[in-house]
Amino acid sequence: MTATKEDGRRARGQRSREAILAQAVALASVHGLDGLTLGRLAEAAGVSKSGFFAHWRDKEELQLDAIAWAHRQWVDLIVRPALLEPAGLRRLLALHEHRIRFYTDGILPGGCFFFAAQVEYDDRSGPVREAVARALSDWLAFLERLVAEAVALGELPEGTDTAQLAYEIDALGETSVTHARLLRHGDDEPRAYAMARRAVLHRLRGLATDPSLLPEG
Repeated sequence: MTATKEDGRRARGQRSREAILAQAVALASVHGLDGLTLGRLAEAAGVSKSGFFAHWRDKEELQLDAIAWAHRQWVDLIVRPALLEPAGLRRLLALHEHRIRFYTDGILPGGCFFFAAQVEYDDRSGPVREAVARALSDWLAFLERLVAEAVALGELPEGTDTAQLAYEIDALGETSVTHARLLRHGDDEPRAYAMARRAVLHRLRGLATDPSLLPEG
């Protein structure tokens, strides 16, 4: 086989793998990682069941790759856009707003892959649980670094509890998902998302050494 044909075969294989993982993350946001049955995923991805074994040896390996794919999606659609904003409070608020926009745009049918995975695996053990826990730990650490950055820039006061504020911001993001999906009010379904955005904005403005850095409402 020529190099060109081999490269083409690999590219097709990679596209197939990515398409399957995209469907896996979407399905897991609704049915959980344990709900990733070969039949359900094959139907959603439009591939044969046998095609899966060209990419994954077993279900656990697929679950771990789905977590990694969901992490990359989170970084691409939430973290990277926020990092374009000036460091400090504006970047911190932008991160929360991009997260809320991820939910309101309906990127995933279940709202949030990671929230669903955390609820599913918080009382379990094993590699999948460890990967889910590591993703949450990394996310909280990243939030805390942005808070610390705002403190270092003088936009938040010295002595700000960085871990506490990071926890509050994350908790408001998580809560908005369940409230928006369980407490539906017709066309007002996004109200929970608007409230979560406003809650973080008001919290940051209340702590800011210069509230004018952030919008008022």
